[in-house]
Amino acid sequence: MQSLDADRKGIHHPIFITVNFSFLESIMRLRVIVTLAAFSLAALTGCGGQGGGTTASGSLRIMAPAAPGGGWDQTSRTAEQAFKSAAPDRKVEVFNVPGAGGTIGLAQLAGEKGNGNLLMTMGLVMVGAIEQNKSKVTLAETTPIAKLTEEYEIVVVPAASPHKTLADLVAAWKADPAKVSISGGSAGGTDHIVAGLMAKAAGVDPKQVNYIAHSGGGEALNELLGGKVTAGVSGVSEFAEHVRSGKLRALGVTSGERLPGLDAPTLKEGGLDVELANWRGFVAPAGLSEADRTALTDLVTKMHDAQPWKDAVAKNGWIDSFQTGQPFADFLNAEQTRVKGIIAEMGLVS
Repeated sequence: MQSLDADRKGIHHPIFITVNFSFLESIMRLRVIVTLAAFSLAALTGCGGQGGGTTASGSLRIMAPAAPGGGWDQTSRTAEQAFKSAAPDRKVEVFNVPGAGGTIGLAQLAGEKGNGNLLMTMGLVMVGAIEQNKSKVTLAETTPIAKLTEEYEIVVVPAASPHKTLADLVAAWKADPAKVSISGGSAGGTDHIVAGLMAKAAGVDPKQVNYIAHSGGGEALNELLGGKVTAGVSGVSEFAEHVRSGKLRALGVTSGERLPGLDAPTLKEGGLDVELANWRGFVAPAGLSEADRTALTDLVTKMHDAQPWKDAVAKNGWIDSFQTGQPFADFLNAEQTRVKGIIAEMGLVS
């Protein structure tokens, strides 16, 4: 009021007024910055970063340690939808970390010790890749959560291929192994193992198999559809749609008996004594508290029991092989020993 009275008397103090308002504006800006900083800090601490424990409403992340389009990616995204159905209030996110048969993702998981909000999809492919790539990080540095599914493999050729039957492919293989290129997933993984077992059963040296490895099923499929490889090996669910549409021709499946809904003989029918089922499951980082391990196991159990998961298992032709706790841990240990022996016998480890 004093400055206004001075103005009425014809006395002006513009410098005093400007400085006064600038000072007030600065105080107001400082208060806004402090308030925003407080909100940001609260948000960061509330997210429970790396190593945060599991909470009923915490964000769950699922790592698919491969490129989009393959079995791990498909399983992860199917589980994402089932998790959302089983726990609607839980935020769930899938992210991909491709490379080296999942061992790059495995190494990243090892750096998340104690994080109860993280799962990694894995399976038989990773067990073989750890041996093949001589990974410094192993499954011993994880917390086993659950085995989810099993799935048989399928051997296919492009629709325009001259190989009408498995016998045709085997004949070409025996004549010149180098000219028969087989596309599949990661080196040392299930697809690679199937190719090696087929070669051995056919009388072809497994070390001579011209195997083209990919980090995701999408890449292998593109090569097949483009006619760039002789044959391909993958999980039934990844190729079945294209077999039914006529874009690919199925030469055989790795099951003991023919699979319903799929016009394909078994490898045994084609003269190759090979039978193998792939499997997939979840592990979490090492160092979880007992409470976090139990909470994750319970959450995955709810996901498994949700209708969207059951529907997906039936649609994709997966075999429900759900297993948690010590039984899954024991299974994992046994698989590592079994696969190590198989790939050593096939000469896949240098």
